[in-house]
Amino acid sequence: MAKGDVRPPASGLIRGLNKGFIVTRKAMPPKPSNRKGRKSQRIGMVREVIREVAGFAPYERRMLELIKIGSAATLKRCLKFAKNRLGDHRRARRKREELVDAIREMKKKAQT
Repeated sequence: MAKGDVRPPASGLIRGLNKGFIVTRKAMPPKPSNRKGRKSQRIGMVREVIREVAGFAPYERRMLELIKIGSAATLKRCLKFAKNRLGDHRRARRKREELVDAIREMKKKAQT
């Protein structure tokens, strides 16, 4: 079974989709592995400080330039570029959104 799949409650029958002996499920505490990948507040602050100090990587600066042009073609080109650099479509989409938000924040700071 895939992670997250939940079997229907057992019927007490020996055959069928919900076969099996009827038992009361024991409530288990959440596993630490369930928290994997969730960004804590501390980590968010640390990454924000690092971004302020170190700035953007060269490939991120190129992506920023493509995003600033703003046409649909350059946004797609930006996604393809990120996909080549990061190796995965999902990571590329997330990076592009992150940089779009960064540009939005820069514009907001420039106005104030």
